[in-house]
Amino acid sequence: MDRAKHLESIGHETFDLCIVGGGASGTGSALDAALRGLKVVLIEQDDFASETSSRSTKLIHGGVRYLEQAFKNLDFAQLRQVRHGLEERHIVLHNAPHLAHELGLITPVSTWLEGLYFSIGLKLYDWFASGSDTLQGSRWLSKADTLARVPGLSRNIHSAVLYYDGQLDDARYCLALVQSAAEAGAIVVNHAQVVDFEKDMAGGLQAAVVRDTLSNGRVRIRSKVFLNCTGPHADRIRMMANPALTARIRPSKCVHVVLPLDVLDSRDALLIPKTKDGRVVFAIPFEGRLLLGTTDNDVLNSTEEPVLEAAEVEFLLETLQPFVAKPLDRNLVRSGFGGLRPLIAAVNKQTKTLLRDHEVERDTESGLFSLLGGKWTTYRLMAKDAIDAVCNRLGVEKACQTGSHLLAGAEDFDFDRIKKQLTDQGLNDDISQHLTLKYGSRAIRVSAIGQQQPELMEPILPDMPFIKAEVVYAARYEMACTVRDFLARRIRLEISDWNAAMAAAPGVSALMGDELGWTAQEKTAHAAAYMELIATFIQRSQA
Repeated sequence: MDRAKHLESIGHETFDLCIVGGGASGTGSALDAALRGLKVVLIEQDDFASETSSRSTKLIHGGVRYLEQAFKNLDFAQLRQVRHGLEERHIVLHNAPHLAHELGLITPVSTWLEGLYFSIGLKLYDWFASGSDTLQGSRWLSKADTLARVPGLSRNIHSAVLYYDGQLDDARYCLALVQSAAEAGAIVVNHAQVVDFEKDMAGGLQAAVVRDTLSNGRVRIRSKVFLNCTGPHADRIRMMANPALTARIRPSKCVHVVLPLDVLDSRDALLIPKTKDGRVVFAIPFEGRLLLGTTDNDVLNSTEEPVLEAAEVEFLLETLQPFVAKPLDRNLVRSGFGGLRPLIAAVNKQTKTLLRDHEVERDTESGLFSLLGGKWTTYRLMAKDAIDAVCNRLGVEKACQTGSHLLAGAEDFDFDRIKKQLTDQGLNDDISQHLTLKYGSRAIRVSAIGQQQPELMEPILPDMPFIKAEVVYAARYEMACTVRDFLARRIRLEISDWNAAMAAAPGVSALMGDELGWTAQEKTAHAAAYMELIATFIQRSQA
């Protein structure tokens, strides 16, 4: 994960496969292809998981809403999607146990009949799960048992149904994928944008012209095959390769609000099964906060970063209020974020009814492969289908190996053992737990930096578990190139607390700048630009 070395090497080789896009599907495809022995390069225009793949609801699930719609509408496509999700769920949890784990979800009900309806549906959900799945089964809880588990719930409920799905740290899971791909031989570069393709006389792709967005330099990447994994921006790459193609992606904006955890005061999540516009909304514990979302609206301009707007805050708080005892207002909002779902276009359908299944498309003129649609839970299946198609085109007969491939940090992972090693080094319980859950078996590598420079064992901010050694480690070994790379995606502080992220920015910029060779003026400018960005997010959420 030495960016300078990876960037230098890409202009001197011809690759079997060039992947454009460093989110879940792109990094998953890079790992799959590298494990099959292909010579792979992956290019990401911003940071790994910088867009949709770091802005999910953090769930690994089959989709209870899809199961309900499948039976109501006799829609076998939705049923297939649920099956795919539940088959993949246990693999996602198994391959990175430090980053993904079981999560209980509570669905409150207002009547006995409603409780029976959801209980039957969730038993079917359990039944559809893979035989390899080790998650607990669903059960119907009394009102007393429900309030004991979730003290913050409204007393107006009749009872609740409890079921289990998976939860992940999406950005760090994506980082583990790209680290694993690099260790399997892939060349990976972030902050590098494909700006053009070079073609042969028949229009077939021969090379990609890539701009280093940090230095503004350009490099040419030659490859036998190109795979487009840019999610909601897939049409831009498709039409760059062949302007005659028609749009396939209909982006949908989804936003989340982040509240104090004591709104629910529970380790379980809340599923609100019905909203005034027909969606479901989740309230999920994550990073010591409560993640509330999501919305689902058409997007007019998918080139701008989607951000949390005041009206969306109002909608989500209004949706949650009937289910919780505590009065909710805007002053509780700690942060928020928006993302774009890459829904495959359909005629005369609202985005909330579109399937999030995936498709591998090949343009016969340019030869470009595009991996369209999908969701986090099925990233591995999506990658497998895409790389199967690429291998078939290249005449390579090698099977997918990602089903049982442990990701970076999952090797020899033992939570209790690693946490004890860290506490034995003098780190407190919160810091030791944070490092163990973010870096897995590699947490010791982070603390080793602090052992060499004791001042780096200090917290970045008081009363928070992040230490200064993480900044150095991220810049040196995780290809973090900007303040936002670190705060938003390496430690997730941006999505849990905007004010804390702004307070941390100057110190992070100074440490990162020392590692990356920034001048004093550059350190100040990087911190100021980041703080200005977050101030804009705060303003937009309150306007």
